[in-house]
Amino acid sequence: MSDISEKSHAVIDHTISEHREMTFLQSVLRSQPFWVFVAIVVMVVVMSFVNDKFLTGQNIYNTTRNFAAVGIMALGMSAVICTAGIDLSVGSLLGLAGIVLGLVMQAGYGIEIGFLACMVTAAVVGLINGVLIAYVRMAPFVVTLGMLAMARSIAMVISNNKMIYSFGPDEELFLWIGGEYMWGVSNHVWVLIVLTAAFWWVWKYSTWGRWVIAIGGNAQAAKLSGIPVERVLVSVYMLCSMCTGLAAFLLVGWFGSVTNAMGVTKELDVIAATVIGGANLMGGVVYAIGAPLGAALMELIRNSLLFAGIDALWQQFFVGLFLILAVLLEQIRNRGR
Repeated sequence: MSDISEKSHAVIDHTISEHREMTFLQSVLRSQPFWVFVAIVVMVVVMSFVNDKFLTGQNIYNTTRNFAAVGIMALGMSAVICTAGIDLSVGSLLGLAGIVLGLVMQAGYGIEIGFLACMVTAAVVGLINGVLIAYVRMAPFVVTLGMLAMARSIAMVISNNKMIYSFGPDEELFLWIGGEYMWGVSNHVWVLIVLTAAFWWVWKYSTWGRWVIAIGGNAQAAKLSGIPVERVLVSVYMLCSMCTGLAAFLLVGWFGSVTNAMGVTKELDVIAATVIGGANLMGGVVYAIGAPLGAALMELIRNSLLFAGIDALWQQFFVGLFLILAVLLEQIRNRGR
């Protein structure tokens, strides 16, 4: 048994510290976020020549605000994918959390209670997903696909399929948080920046982050080494859902209204942004900066197509193309290793 434990520790140490054996430049050049950043820079340069309105302050503001919510959700999704899991319920949860938030504030409660209700709703959904996956051993795809349908249905029932556009005594503050900016930068983007920094610290320095990466690299070895795999998995799904709850809070404040249809198909954008940003669907690989960069590239693609005069119906085609190319690049890189 001691031999097994020693081997499991060796596997985990190798999984976590493999990138430390390379120089900083090597690790940067071999990371997918770097090449996503290069693609973003190239697109910005090209589009600045295609249309002189592309680099205007208003367009930059709109573009950054548009991808921020997806980036926030993708940060949570990156933790799930790092464990070789998936969460298909985030789009429906976005609608459910938004409806709960709207109903609570419409009933006359303050913004603090509304925010708490939104986040608790998200945490409960994540808890259910995590328990079924970690302890009942159900497949993440099946559990979260089922939750996708259930969350959307609950949102329709409790909202009576009606729009909510009144947010009680704190409506002005709520709309300011979701729809305004500081120093020329959308509040959404500031939240994304703070969360990205927090996730960077978690993945680089925290014990919990090391555990998540270890589980994604080899869950069986992680369990043999004493890592509480089940509890960590539950926390990962709760984290992903709570990032979605935070995005719902910001988006409802931005839109100034909410319907149960909010977030339809948004899970596709979130997963695409996460994978494009470098998260490996096989687990064990995660980058804090990758999720925001993936979300930024996707929004930049949409924005560039509009400025280039290409029909908006092509948007999802190019997003899907970049997703396939990102996965292909990851496979090529893995073969090289």
